[in-house]
Amino acid sequence: MTDNSAFHEIFGDVRLMAILRGMGVERSLAVATTAWDLGITAVEVTVQTSADVESLRVVAEAAASRGLQVGAGTVVTTEQVRQAKDAGAAFTVSPGFDVDVVRASHEAGLPALPGVATPTEVQRALAEGLTWLKAFPASLLGTGWFGAMRGPFPQATFVATGGMDAASAPAFLNAGVQVVAVGSALEDPAQLPALAQLVS
Repeated sequence: MTDNSAFHEIFGDVRLMAILRGMGVERSLAVATTAWDLGITAVEVTVQTSADVESLRVVAEAAASRGLQVGAGTVVTTEQVRQAKDAGAAFTVSPGFDVDVVRASHEAGLPALPGVATPTEVQRALAEGLTWLKAFPASLLGTGWFGAMRGPFPQATFVATGGMDAASAPAFLNAGVQVVAVGSALEDPAQLPALAQLVS
């Protein structure tokens, strides 16, 4: 049985998470710094290439200097779990639910946040002991999906990921989502004040 209740501490009271995808080392560090300065303490760096893994390593080191943690995203293989651990990740995030990846992450001491989009996937993840789940792609699932899931699965806590920005985040938070993950919005100066307001 796995467990990812550690996300209660990883996210704390902050309702946003930052996702850095394929940005390279310098840009990843810059956007992570923007997120941290806004008060977004949870940052995810995707690890789809070797360059991404290096970005994760650099961002994780910078996060540690602030007393923060960084996760590895788009983790779809057990090998990526190992790479994430070696690069200093504190947790893993996946687009879908793969029990082997979840268990490998758990064994590595990294809480796993798997992606779900159907009641079947939610039920399987909960049976594995996971209570924090990533709803993906949230923008296509829509806010109503979360209300529908709350009835049969009241113990599930959702992170909405995919197509989220400062304009859409409030509706998802109001629909019962615990955390909204944003990516490109962090590089849009026009959205930063609204994002900061969501964090405060």
